[in-house]
Amino acid sequence: MADPRDLPRRSFVHGAAAAVALGAMPAALTAVTAGKSSVGASALIDLGAAEAVARMTRGELSAERYAQALLERCAAGRALNAFITLEPQRVLEAARACDEARRNGRRPGPLFGLPVPVKDSVNTRDYPTTAGTPGLRHFHPVEDAPLVRVLRDAGAIVLGKTNLHELSYGWTSNNLAFGAVHNPYDPSRIPGGSSGGTAAAIAARMAPLGIAEDTEGSIRVPAALCGIVGLRPTTGRYPTHGCVPISPLFDQTGPHARSIADLALFDSVVANDWRPLQQPQLQGVRLGVVRDYWYKDLDPEVERVTSAALALLHAAGIELVESELPGLARLIDMVTEPVQNHDVRHALADYLREYHAGINLEQLIQQASPDIQQIFRRYVLPGGTDFVTDDTYAAIRNTHLPRLHGLYRDYFARSSVAAIVFPTTMVPALPVGAADTVTIRGREVSFDTAIARNIAPGSTAGLPGLVLPAGLTASGLPVAIELDGPAGNDRALLALGAKVAEVLGPIPPPRL
Repeated sequence: MADPRDLPRRSFVHGAAAAVALGAMPAALTAVTAGKSSVGASALIDLGAAEAVARMTRGELSAERYAQALLERCAAGRALNAFITLEPQRVLEAARACDEARRNGRRPGPLFGLPVPVKDSVNTRDYPTTAGTPGLRHFHPVEDAPLVRVLRDAGAIVLGKTNLHELSYGWTSNNLAFGAVHNPYDPSRIPGGSSGGTAAAIAARMAPLGIAEDTEGSIRVPAALCGIVGLRPTTGRYPTHGCVPISPLFDQTGPHARSIADLALFDSVVANDWRPLQQPQLQGVRLGVVRDYWYKDLDPEVERVTSAALALLHAAGIELVESELPGLARLIDMVTEPVQNHDVRHALADYLREYHAGINLEQLIQQASPDIQQIFRRYVLPGGTDFVTDDTYAAIRNTHLPRLHGLYRDYFARSSVAAIVFPTTMVPALPVGAADTVTIRGREVSFDTAIARNIAPGSTAGLPGLVLPAGLTASGLPVAIELDGPAGNDRALLALGAKVAEVLGPIPPPRL
């Protein structure tokens, strides 16, 4: 969700809780790792999730040693402020329990021993769930969200709770309560939001696989700006109960990772879909290119990298199908933000009551940071200048949203494309505290448009969206492309993405 014209985006402060959690980390690690060699730690942090799990399952690598390597990396990268809560001793104890269970003959699960960072808007029974907002700083849910429970049942360990844009209502992760998250490729720049902490942690090799959420781009924007892969699945594919909500029509949990194989592993576990990825031959695969929406007014470097990526795909045999989606922009304007601004006041209030957070919506907003208060008072709460009435909402839900769904169904049917391909954002990562407008080719474009225009249609329509790194700008910032496929085609989209990633090749990792 946007944070339009919020002056506080120009500055940030570090919250006490974040400082305590991250500042104590190096000392805690010193205590638990004294006398243990760090040889091989650099190789361990580069492992993908699937490979790390395989080695731990075979007993070639202890879960404790792997967790230790990741925690050391977290300590080295603490200036990124990727975590709100991180407790090394708890993580190491859980890893030792995994090792003991394996030695005692217990069959390891598909995520055995894997430390997974969890966005701090997803309920965890043993960590606070703050949603990045002061009013929930000390909120401890009594049980895990269903998504976390599934991952734990598969053998995963919660690595910690990652920082985010407050209440997930923005794309910067400039959190005024817990401090801004910083981009590993350039710490002076944003990682994107709202799942910026998870994306920064994955990009910086603090973990290979993490939990994010996406209502309007909150998986895909951070993945794009941090140079990793991210999957926003078809709406409803993964459970969202027990997650701090915005809109039940659009909310969707999903993974961040550094490889399609690890996204597929996450998808198999959470969706219980163990079909192997049937990777297609790229010769003859059709990808849709809609230039009158997704390719207008791009930053020159984004356009250069995207054009080079499309040329590589064409050379590999992919047919790029030029077409249009008339009426798309108008439908997005009528649907996307009004639905969120209407739904959040009901969904968030219900969440606070259901999980006994000890605070109501009015109190939560009163304690929120100034930027969030401004947004809610203008767009969300009764009396605001852009308040969405129930009658307006009913027309959107019953008329305009079905039209959007129909527009996409008709497009995929008549074009026979496997997916639509486009640059995920119009610009690369912007500076922390950037102004409300961005200059692109001498023209002023709103921050919200530059970051969110391209990702809004897919999540509003409930489509699976896959983000892949496409290259770096001349100044070394990641640029990504996105593949949006037909609803329900998540496994096929992952399979196609694996082949596309082979063609595009990897980008260099960031240096801490």
